[in-house]
Amino acid sequence: MKVLRHTLVSEGSTDANLIPIIDWTLKHTAGVPLSEGARADFWRLPERPPSTTDRLLKAVELHPCEILFVHRDADAELPRVRVAEIRQAFEKAELQLPAVAIIPVRMLEAWLCFNEDAIRKASGNPNGRVPLELPALKRVKSRPDPKRDLREALLTASELPGRRRKKFDTTAAFWRIVDCIDDFSPLRDLPSFQAFERSIMSLKDNGWKPGFYG
Repeated sequence: MKVLRHTLVSEGSTDANLIPIIDWTLKHTAGVPLSEGARADFWRLPERPPSTTDRLLKAVELHPCEILFVHRDADAELPRVRVAEIRQAFEKAELQLPAVAIIPVRMLEAWLCFNEDAIRKASGNPNGRVPLELPALKRVKSRPDPKRDLREALLTASELPGRRRKKFDTTAAFWRIVDCIDDFSPLRDLPSFQAFERSIMSLKDNGWKPGFYG
């Protein structure tokens, strides 16, 4: 059975956690049985590609693929502004493959605050009962700092005492969260994820042809 290869161009190293979400969406939205993703790690290079267009070209050179996924946080901009920026860079690169934009509400962490069980497992205290006070998924887009929300939830879930709490590695715990999630369907309540799914469906309906989908 053919494995669909995809390459992720993202903003930070922890954004590689998007790959399981991409794989889940390809399977459950587009019916792709097997997919395998790689994140383009430009920090390994002697010189970082200076522009988004250069990054797209280098990503495909480093990791040949059938689909290119391009991640940008919305931050203070409207999602359509980020999509337009990615589209412009992709068209300038003249790559002959499909590319899909991924624009979380503010940052990837906003897409990982929904699963309390996964956060408890990632914290190393799966049977904990202390309330985590996670924001409701539909209100995540209004939160000023989802990364801090997730970090605080992991620390709280760990239930570690003072000195051990200070030494707790929230970055490592963050990497474990996606490994503890089998079902990302709750994200379908978020407009940002709905837009991502629409792009995937548009790509499928268009016969997986080269072009920009966002």
